[in-house]
Amino acid sequence: MTQETQKQPVGYEVIQSYLKTIDASPGVYRMLDSESRVLYVGKARNLRARVSSYARPTGHSARISRMISNTASMMFLTTKTETEALLLEQNLIKQLKPKFNVLLRDDKSFPNIVVTSEHDYPQIKKHRGAKKEKGTYYGPFASAGAVNRTLNQLQRVFLLRDCSNSMFESRTRPCLQHQIKRCSAPCVGKISPEDYRQTVKDAQRFLSGKTTDIQARLASEMAQASEDMEFERAAALRDRIKALTQVQTAQGINPKGVSEADIIALHMQDGQACVQVFFIRANQNWGNRDYYPRVGADVDEAEVLEAFIGQFYDTREPPRQLILSNEIESPDLMADALSGKLGRKVELLVPQRGEKAELVDGALRNARESLARKMAETATQTRLLQGLADAFELPGPPARIEVYDNSHIQGTNAVGAMVVAGPDGMMKNQYRKFNIRGDDLTPGDDFGMMKEVLTRRFKRLIKEDPERKEGQWPELLLIDGGAGQVSAVASIMREYGVEDIPMVGVAKGVDRDAGKEEFYRVGKRPMALRHNDPVLYFVQRMRDEAHRFAIGTHRAKRAKAVGATPLDDVPGVGAARKRALLAHFGSAKAVGRANLSDLKAVDGVSDALAETIYAYFHERG
Repeated sequence: MTQETQKQPVGYEVIQSYLKTIDASPGVYRMLDSESRVLYVGKARNLRARVSSYARPTGHSARISRMISNTASMMFLTTKTETEALLLEQNLIKQLKPKFNVLLRDDKSFPNIVVTSEHDYPQIKKHRGAKKEKGTYYGPFASAGAVNRTLNQLQRVFLLRDCSNSMFESRTRPCLQHQIKRCSAPCVGKISPEDYRQTVKDAQRFLSGKTTDIQARLASEMAQASEDMEFERAAALRDRIKALTQVQTAQGINPKGVSEADIIALHMQDGQACVQVFFIRANQNWGNRDYYPRVGADVDEAEVLEAFIGQFYDTREPPRQLILSNEIESPDLMADALSGKLGRKVELLVPQRGEKAELVDGALRNARESLARKMAETATQTRLLQGLADAFELPGPPARIEVYDNSHIQGTNAVGAMVVAGPDGMMKNQYRKFNIRGDDLTPGDDFGMMKEVLTRRFKRLIKEDPERKEGQWPELLLIDGGAGQVSAVASIMREYGVEDIPMVGVAKGVDRDAGKEEFYRVGKRPMALRHNDPVLYFVQRMRDEAHRFAIGTHRAKRAKAVGATPLDDVPGVGAARKRALLAHFGSAKAVGRANLSDLKAVDGVSDALAETIYAYFHERG
C-alpha cells in the first residue's frame, strides 16, 4: 500500500507522526522535501522500527541529520519479504536518483561476443544490447576494446568470418581478411562446411575456457602435417598455436581456481569512491572497468558497496560468484536477491588468503590508482570551469555546458550533435544527436539546421523540466560559429523565453588556425584568449569533441542510407527475407520487376508475402 500526507513542517516531528500509521512489515520508504522531491529511498525489514530510528533528534551523522531536517513527508510501500524490498529499493534509487543515496552514475551495457547459429558458416562478432539474434553469447566484456582485441586474436587462431551475411553471399573471390590470414574464406569454398564447423566448436571451447586440449590437438595436427611434408599447412598451424598463446598472455590475470566471477573492489578517499570490477569468465580475464558512485563524506564502505552491487546488477545478469574487497551490510539478503534473479545460487565472498585474495588485492590497487587520477582530473576540471566563468563573465563555474555542431555533405544526411561537459569532464551519457527533418530547409543551410536543433532541444526542456530542477538545463551554450550563428540562436532563446542562459559562439580566426579563435557573445564585441591560455585549450577540446561526434553520427547515417534498398519499406520483409530476395534476384530493382510466380518461388517467401511485395512495387508504379 502507498500512503502520503500533505505538506507539513519539516524535521523529526514529521517523521514521528508516521509512527502511528505504519506497521512492522518489510518494505521501502521514501523521504521527500517540501516540494515533493525524493531525498532518500531506503529498505527495511521492519518499517516501523526503521522510521523510529529517524525520529530521534540525536545520534545521526551529518548527512542523515541534513536529510531529516529537509524531510517534509514520507511515502511507504510494503512488500512480502525483505528481499523484495531490497530489489525495489535499488530499482527506485536508479529511477529517482535521490540526493542522499549512494548512486551509480555510469550504467552502460557491456558488449558480448556472439557466435551466430542461423547460417551454414556461422559468423563471430561483437554484440551489445538485447540478445535477440540466435546464437551463443559469451561475456560480458568490460569494454568494446576488450571485445575487439579478443575478436582480433580469435580470427588469427580460428579463421572465422566476421562479415555480414549479405556480404558473404555476394563474394566471388576471397577478401583481404583471407589474404592476411584472418579468415578461412568459406564464402568461396576454401574450407568445407565440416571443417569450418570444427573451427567454430574450437572457438566456442576456447571462449568456454577449454584451451589446453585445443592447443594439444593443433600441435598434433602440426606434427602430422610436417611428417606428411605439408609444410605450408604446418606453418599455418604453428601460427595459430602462437596466436592462441598470445591471447592467453595478453589476458594477464588468468585464475586457475576462479571460473566465473566478478571481482569488485572499493576504495574511498576524501568523500569520493572508486569501484573497480574485473570480469572473470571461463577462467579468463575479460577486462575491467572503474566506476565512481556518488557518495557523501560520512558514508561507510559497507553501505557504498551494497548500494553499488544492488544497482549494478539491477539490469545485468550476475555471475556465480562476487568476490568483494570488504563486507556489505546485508550479504545474505543480497545473495538471495541475486540468486533469485539468476535462477541459481550466487555467492558473495570476502577472501582473506589465497588466489581470490590476490585477485581482490589487484583490483583494489587499480581502484586506488584510478581514484587518484580521477581526483587530479577533477581538480584540474574545477580550475578550468572557474577560468571559463572568469573569461566569459559568467555568474559562476557552469555545472553543465552544452556544445552544438552540425554535419552534412551539401545538405544531405544532415545531423545536429550536442555534447555535454561538466565538473567530471565530458558527460558522454548526455550526448544527443538530431536527425535534421526540416523539409523547407535549403541544403547546407547551417543557420536553419542550428535553429531546428535548438528549437527541439528547448521545447523538450520546457516540457519535461519547466522548473529547471532536474539538472538538465545548460548553464552555458557553446555554438560552432560566429556572429551570425549567435544571433540566430539568440532569436530562438528569445522565442522560448530563456534569454538568461549565456551563450558563446566559437569561430576560427582570420587564418582559420587553431589558437586564433574569436568568441562572440550577444551585445558584446568579439574577443580572443591568449594563445597559451588553458581555457582556450579547454574550449577547443569541447568544440573538437562536438565536431567528432557530429561527423561520426553523419557517417553512420550516410552508411545506413547507402545500404538501404526499397525492400526496407515493404511490410513483412525483414533482414532474412531481404537477403533471400536479393540472393535470388540479384538486386532490389530486379525484385521490383519480378512477376508474382517468380516471387512465390523464393525460399521463405509465402504466397501472401509475395502478393504484398508485388503490390508494393506495382502500385507505386
